[in-house]
Amino acid sequence: MSSQFDALPGTYDDFTTTPFRRFLETPSVLGAIGDLHGASVLDLGCGSGAYTRLVRQQGAARVTGMDVSPGMITHARARETVEPLGVDYLLGGDLPDALAGAFDLVLGVYVLPYARNRAELGRLCATAARALRPGGRFVTLPVHPGYRPGTVSYAPYGFQLTAAAPPTDGSPVLLHLRFGGHDRAVTARYWSKSALEKALSDTGFVEPRWTDPRVYEPGIAAHGSAYWHDYLAHPHTVIVDCRKADCRNPESGG
Repeated sequence: MSSQFDALPGTYDDFTTTPFRRFLETPSVLGAIGDLHGASVLDLGCGSGAYTRLVRQQGAARVTGMDVSPGMITHARARETVEPLGVDYLLGGDLPDALAGAFDLVLGVYVLPYARNRAELGRLCATAARALRPGGRFVTLPVHPGYRPGTVSYAPYGFQLTAAAPPTDGSPVLLHLRFGGHDRAVTARYWSKSALEKALSDTGFVEPRWTDPRVYEPGIAAHGSAYWHDYLAHPHTVIVDCRKADCRNPESGG
């Protein structure tokens, strides 16, 4: 089945080299994840495999990438052939039975925004929950619930967002990636904090923590604090870190 992402692997890989990704998003995600040594990780909606490879390089013992886009998975597998890291890639949206409960961490960078309705949002969260052992973590980046169209321009950071104002649950958000000669667009969806928390709670997640990404010192040194001001004042995403309830522990919330 074709996907709006099939033609985007090269663009996604190149986006990792932008200041926004190098100095803000990627270190924020890795900081939220913490120590990965010995961990088993599923990168849900892995795309071109950029974070999948990075997680493995950060010391995770077992890493699997999973995506519904044939083009993305073909690209990620080709990268694994050329630069083998011991990463497995799965095509599709259904987790194999053999991998249920096999992971300590599920990472979902910009996967929830591609749920077109509440049912799909719930299925994505359920897939993450099914993959995790009890007590395992789901770290994911949706469109920021506080996002308001037209508030700032994200063009200096290599992308732009366009949406109706005010956004409502499930409303389209057009993402344009415009940097270094790239000009590609995909359609994502906005979800409110209450909708996201309900989807997570309904699928067995507890204790969600919401943290805005931040710029790290090398980025300030390289570009100055003024460069980052607009993004930090109105981030387009937020890091949600939650835990799968451990029903064996009555204090876990399960």
